[in-house]
Amino acid sequence: MKKSIGISPNIETLFGTRDENVRVLEDGLNITIDLRSNGIELEGAARDVARAEQVFADYESLQKSGYSFNNGDLNSMLRVLTADSSATLRGLADAGKQRSLGRRMVQPKSVNQRRYVEAIETHDMVFGIGPAGTGKTYLAVAMAISALLAKRVNRIILARPAVEAGERLGFLPGTLQDKIDPYLRPLYDALYDMLDPEKVDRYLEKNVIEIAPIAFMRGRTLNDSFVILDEAQNTTSEQMKMFVTRLGFNSKAVITGDITQIDLPNARRSGLLEAIDILKRVEGLTFVHFDESDVVRHHLVQRIIRAYDEHKTHVAEQQMLLLAGGRSGESGVRNTEAKSSAADTNDRSTASGE
Repeated sequence: MKKSIGISPNIETLFGTRDENVRVLEDGLNITIDLRSNGIELEGAARDVARAEQVFADYESLQKSGYSFNNGDLNSMLRVLTADSSATLRGLADAGKQRSLGRRMVQPKSVNQRRYVEAIETHDMVFGIGPAGTGKTYLAVAMAISALLAKRVNRIILARPAVEAGERLGFLPGTLQDKIDPYLRPLYDALYDMLDPEKVDRYLEKNVIEIAPIAFMRGRTLNDSFVILDEAQNTTSEQMKMFVTRLGFNSKAVITGDITQIDLPNARRSGLLEAIDILKRVEGLTFVHFDESDVVRHHLVQRIIRAYDEHKTHVAEQQMLLLAGGRSGESGVRNTEAKSSAADTNDRSTASGE
C-alpha cells in the first residue's frame, strides 16, 4: 500500500540527525518513507502505514501545542512506539509530562523501561532486575521524587548494602556518614541530576530524603514512604527478608539489582536470587527484567554486555562437554575393568580345569 501525506511546517525536525528517526520508523514498522517535493510517501502494509501516518499527525499536533523534544527523547519514543503496537507518540509524550520533575522529564527509552515505570505506578513493590546501564536505579529515584513532589509520600528512603566491588577498602576515616557515603554515591548522583542541589541538601538535612546502608533498616516500619533498595544482588538472604518486611501503610518499595554482578563471598546466598524464587507468585508485587537492548549508556555498553553473556554461555557449554566427556570416559574405564575382570575369571577357571 502507498499513501501520500502533506508536509507540515518544521516536519524535517521529525526526521532527526541524518534521518536517524526515519530509519527507526522504517525498520520498526517495516515500511519505506520517501520525502518528495509535494509530500511524504509511505509504502508498506496498510496497518503499518496507518501507524506511521498517526506518528506524523501526532508530531504535528504536539508541535502546535508547544511541546518540545529534548536530549534524544523523540528517538527513544519512536523506538518504544515501534516495539509496542499499543503505544502512540502523543500517549508517550503525555506520560512524560505527567512525570516531569522540573529539571528533568522522565521518559522511558525502551519497552521494558516503560513497563518498569508503569509497574511502579500500579504496584506497591517492584523488582527491577537487569544489567548495568538499563536505568533501573535512575528511573526508580525519578519516580520517588515525582511521588514526593506530588505529596503522595512524605519521604524517600534510599538503601544500599555496603559491599565493595571485589575490593577491600579497609577502615575509612571520618564520621559514620563519611564511612558509608562512598557506597551510596550513585544514589546521590541521581538525586543531584534531577533536583536543584540546594533542594537536595535541604531534603537530606531534614531527613525528607534519607540515604543509609540496609543494615540501618532493621526494626523500622516505613509508612508514607517511597523506599528503594539498590544493588540488591549484594544483600544476604536475611537482609532481603528484613527489607521486604519493612513496608508500612501508603508506601512503595522498589528493589533493583544485577544478578550477574554479585560481590558477596558466596554468590549462592544472594538475597535477590532467593527472592526471585520465593516471591514470584506473591500477589501485589511484580518483577521487571531488563536486557542489553535496554541499556541507555554509551552504545559500547550494549556490545560489552552482549559479549560477556556470550562468553558465559560458551564457558557453560564447554563445562557441559567436559562433564559429558568425563562421564563417557569413566563409563569406558568401567567397561574395560569389567571385561578385564571377566577375562581373569575365565583364565582362572581354565587353569583350575573347571
